[in-house]
This record gives sequence, structure tokens and C-alpha cells, in this order.
Amino acid sequence: ACRPFDRTRTGLILGEGSAVLVLEEYEHARRRGATIYAEVAGYASRCNAFHMTGLKADGKEMSEAIDLALGDARLDPTAIDYVNAHGSGTKQNDRHETAAVKLSLGDHAYRTPMSGIKASVGHSLGAIGSIEIAACALSMRHGVVVPTANLHEADPECDLDYVPNTARERELGAVLTVGSGFGGLP
Repeated sequence: ACRPFDRTRTGLILGEGSAVLVLEEYEHARRRGATIYAEVAGYASRCNAFHMTGLKADGKEMSEAIDLALGDARLDPTAIDYVNAHGSGTKQNDRHETAAVKLSLGDHAYRTPMSGIKASVGHSLGAIGSIEIAACALSMRHGVVVPTANLHEADPECDLDYVPNTARERELGAVLTVGSGFGGLP
């Protein structure tokens, strides 16, 4: 099983799935009477150019992307109500991501639930971004933070609130979703 942030994690588990999202201008959606699940308020992308599959433990590269996305959305880090983690279940990524969220959200990171749905649905590679955005939109609509399944013993270096094994009711105004992929230079 995929066990993001767990001390005994051994990596990702592949999954299959897809999600289709309709992105349109807010006023256009309102005029046609669409059900609006969420708004994309900001986004950002970074490339670390460190190693083809490696990440530095300090989380700086991912933190820079988070900071840019928050700036694009004009949101203070304390506005974030939930973080949908990349949460691949690899030791390297989970530690990098934990460090990045702490760098970007500061002390607020310790008060913000963060979970990884890949423990429940697997990693569908190219499709996972849309699946996670859909999950975030549904979480916002239903006021629930999805759990990180299979998290029984947190890695001491992963010391945030990863919502282990049980969903949690919570009103969600602003959600941050984090995605990561292979890149860099050999």
C-alpha cells in the first residue's frame, strides 16, 4: 500500500483514473447557470534542475512555487485552510514537501490539515493532477478534508497534520494543491 508520510513508506503505487474539469470565466459560468465548484485563484510552476529524479531535502524549490502561487492568488499563507499534498509515499518527496509547506506557510503549516489522496487512489501519473483538483473542489463543496490512508506511524521528519485514516469535517475557503514530477538535469 502507498503510505505517504508514514515511517514505513516504500514509495508510490500506480493507479488508474481520470477527471475532466471545465474551466471558464466566472461570469460566463454564472450566465449559463453552471454549478461552480471552485475558482482557480492562482498557480505557479518551477523546475529545480537539481537531478532527474532527486530533490533537495530543504524544500526550497517547491516552496518557491507555493509562494508564487499564493502571490498570484493574492493570498496570505494564513488564508490556506487545507493542503492537498503531492504525497507520493517516497521518503525523499514526503520530506521535501513537508519542508516546503513549512517554509511557505510558516507556523500556519502546523495548524493546516494536509493529506495525500494517492494513498487511496494510487498515482495515475499524468492524470493525477486533474484528479486531485477535482478532489479539492469536492472537498470544498462538501466541507470535508480527505484523509491520508495507511498512515499509522508518522515519519519524525514529517511532523505536520496529515489527517491520518479518517476524514475530517472542516469549512474550506482556500485550498492549496501541490503537484510534483520528474525533471532537472542528470
